[in-house]
Amino acid sequence: MNRIIRLGLLVLGFLFLTDFLNAQNTVTLSGNAADEVTELPVAAATVFLTSKKDSALIDYTLTDDHGKFKLQIKKINEPVIFRVTDDLFGDYEKEFESIDKDFDFGIIKLSQKIDLEGAVINAAPPIRIKNDTLEFDAASFKVRPDANVETLLKQLPGVDIDEDGKITVNGKEVNQILVNGKPFFDKDGKVALENLPAEIINKVQVTDTKTKKEELSGQKASSNNATINLTIDKEKNKGVMFKAMLGQGTDERYESSLMLNYFKGDSRLSILGSSNNINSVGFSMNEIFDNMGSMRRSSMFVNDNGSFGINGMNFGSGKGITESNLGGISYSDTFAKGFDFTGNYFYTRADTRNNNFSRQQNLLPDNIYTTESHSKLKNQSYSNNFSTSFEIKLGKTSSIWLEPKYSSNKIKSSNVFDSQTVNEAGDLLNESNGETNTESLSQSFSNSFEYYKSFENKTDLSLSFSNDNSRKHSDDLNISNTFFYQTDDPDDLRNQLSKISNKREKYNFELEYSIPILDSVKLGIGSEYDISRQHDVVSTLDFDEISGSYSIRNNRLSTDLASDFNNFNPYVSFKIQKKKFYFTLTTGLQMMKQKDRGYYMGDLYELKQDDALPSLNLYSNYRFGQNASIYINYNLEENYANASQLLPIENLSNPLNTIVGNPDLKTLKGHTVYIGFNNFNFQSKTGFNLYMGGRYDERSVVNFKTIDDNFKSMTTYVNISGNYNVWMGANINKSFKSGRSKFRAGLGFSGTHSFRQGFTNGVKYDARSYNFRPRVNFNWDLGEVLNINPSYNLNYQFTEYKNYRIDKSDNLSHVFKLATTSYWPKHIVFGNDFSYTYNSNISDGFKKDFFLWNTSLGYNFWKDQLTFKVKVYDVLGQNTGVSRTISDTLISDVQDDVLTRYVMFSLGYKLDKFGGKKKGGRGRFIMMD
Repeated sequence: MNRIIRLGLLVLGFLFLTDFLNAQNTVTLSGNAADEVTELPVAAATVFLTSKKDSALIDYTLTDDHGKFKLQIKKINEPVIFRVTDDLFGDYEKEFESIDKDFDFGIIKLSQKIDLEGAVINAAPPIRIKNDTLEFDAASFKVRPDANVETLLKQLPGVDIDEDGKITVNGKEVNQILVNGKPFFDKDGKVALENLPAEIINKVQVTDTKTKKEELSGQKASSNNATINLTIDKEKNKGVMFKAMLGQGTDERYESSLMLNYFKGDSRLSILGSSNNINSVGFSMNEIFDNMGSMRRSSMFVNDNGSFGINGMNFGSGKGITESNLGGISYSDTFAKGFDFTGNYFYTRADTRNNNFSRQQNLLPDNIYTTESHSKLKNQSYSNNFSTSFEIKLGKTSSIWLEPKYSSNKIKSSNVFDSQTVNEAGDLLNESNGETNTESLSQSFSNSFEYYKSFENKTDLSLSFSNDNSRKHSDDLNISNTFFYQTDDPDDLRNQLSKISNKREKYNFELEYSIPILDSVKLGIGSEYDISRQHDVVSTLDFDEISGSYSIRNNRLSTDLASDFNNFNPYVSFKIQKKKFYFTLTTGLQMMKQKDRGYYMGDLYELKQDDALPSLNLYSNYRFGQNASIYINYNLEENYANASQLLPIENLSNPLNTIVGNPDLKTLKGHTVYIGFNNFNFQSKTGFNLYMGGRYDERSVVNFKTIDDNFKSMTTYVNISGNYNVWMGANINKSFKSGRSKFRAGLGFSGTHSFRQGFTNGVKYDARSYNFRPRVNFNWDLGEVLNINPSYNLNYQFTEYKNYRIDKSDNLSHVFKLATTSYWPKHIVFGNDFSYTYNSNISDGFKKDFFLWNTSLGYNFWKDQLTFKVKVYDVLGQNTGVSRTISDTLISDVQDDVLTRYVMFSLGYKLDKFGGKKKGGRGRFIMMD
């Protein structure tokens, strides 16, 4: 570790020395931008310098709140054009034959009329701020000719993509990505980032994410998230893009994927498919490693435990090795003026195998029981997902939006397991073994509808409806044996089939009428009505030795639970919407009713609840400066416990834990608050964001558990007050350049603290948990030749216990990563991902640390349309799937199957045919020497 630190300091010292030497060859352009008419300063005007020869961007900045700017560049010995532009106040241009010394423009007066003889300006400003939209000109940011959109986003100031694929813009997390204002295989749009070429993108527009109601009504956003809209260059919005790849590896590993996109104006058709057995989504098309799991930042997520997902859909069981087959089609079009349509269909098949070993320490007031278990899991899933979206504009004053979705999922799974539990003295308390087999079919249909109408008197009406209906049927076969050794309790031997039915229905209706009080103030009067129903039936049949079938009903393991919930909430909202300030307060009265019913052992159990409770939600956002804002959100929640927690019916499905509800439970009441600040300084290209929040449970439901000498539990529920959790974090990043090199450095910190209470054997315990996660990353682009990306993450967690056998528990993990990519010599791409992981306190029998090294060597040929690659996963053969979890009641160490060393040989083909595509591709960002 000390060697790594010394090496890091040496590298930083070298970089600072290089930066100092280059500073001797730089000049500064400075001045103040003002309106020609009023002579007032113009903030957020774009200041940039381009080559006169080809309009290539050299550098840029924005004016500050006082109209001042300072642009530091290297000395230039060729004709260039200096320009200041603002959409509202106009432009200013000046030509230089060369720039070899500092220049102060003084006060620059922007004018709508420009007369610069002989100057031909084709370059668009690299950045514009239009009201609430931050817009980047894609051609102004240099990327490799074959780069995808994700690579382009990484070049934009203020945009960051972390190792988990999370995208943030100026500190706000991006939760929606659109292409020409429409979803691309769903609103997260991450398929587009990995597969669309950067050269067809015209603008990258960033706005605050709005609900559909806010979007249709023109309200400001009330969320802390951001939306990215990618606009395709009109000249290139017609054509075909095709990508395909086949790979065969050692240990019977394979991968394949294809994607076809057709664009024509407002019409888009996309088809994709993949098949692999390397825990991959299948069409992420990583530039270096294709579908192979790596530490590269990817917009699609592939978890370390083997699960993977796309567009909100999870594939695989979450652990082990997964073989997957996926296919999908997406179509969007504008059928008529004001009538937009989008439709998507996905089919997935996933087959997961996993061997699991765990050691769990169960914490008690006077003892620690340790459970060791082994399991062998097989899981097959077959999914169909269909979604559509319609948006219709009924003239200038009204709109309708409709989004129906349907999904079905069939699962077959089996699990062979054994476990045993001992106390601190090593005495055997119980042991279990057996096998379970499950076949299930689940179906769901959801729908969202929004209608908005504005009137001539500036009032408006909005109507919303949504539903979510699902049902699931499963057959669970359980052949298991549980043996008890400390008391005379009979052993629990089971050979039974459970037929389980689950139904869920949710409906929401909302109507709101808004009345303007002042130009920027509105009063809303509305009501919301929620209906929720659920019905769970378990019918268990024991095996009949005489008939050889499952035909003997087991009443103790058969239950019938139902719950009906209704909530009518009339409310009043108060909204202030100004250019820099937005405030909304909504308060109402929830008139809630819940009826729970259960049949068990021939008896009927019923419970009715009826309450009138307040509702309150507050959101405020204040923008100051060019790109800084502070926001706060508060929410009051009060709900009922569910039927299984309320009805006094025994749940005996787990031989080691019997659960009984408590009808005396009161409502759950909690307060949530969130505060955030973010800012990006375009002058220094430095971004900073800070956030903190928490939830306080004024009244919550916790377990009341009694454990006997066999470590067999009896669990019920009680109300308790005072549980809470808080979180906070901060991030800072800076981009800078020196000669041909571009650098980006980031430093971040996040932390959580929680206080949890409960009861074990009649003793009240509490657990105070802390988690600290500092991180640092650095990215160095040496022209188009080399990229180096080191990062370091530390995760320290510890928990302090009261009234437990132990006082505290902790764990410290370090993860160091280094990714390098070389593009030299021409047509050769050589990538390496290296990581080292260390867990400090994982128990004996689990590997504490390991190295993971992946490497890839690719060769592009046939006009760069074909790529041959040799990739090696886990070169050192050390990969392991070990993790530790610390909670308020247990400490668990787990090991699962992971992919180990294999070699993959692959051949990829791509074809891009777009209208208006010129030789040389997109614009270039030239670094002047």
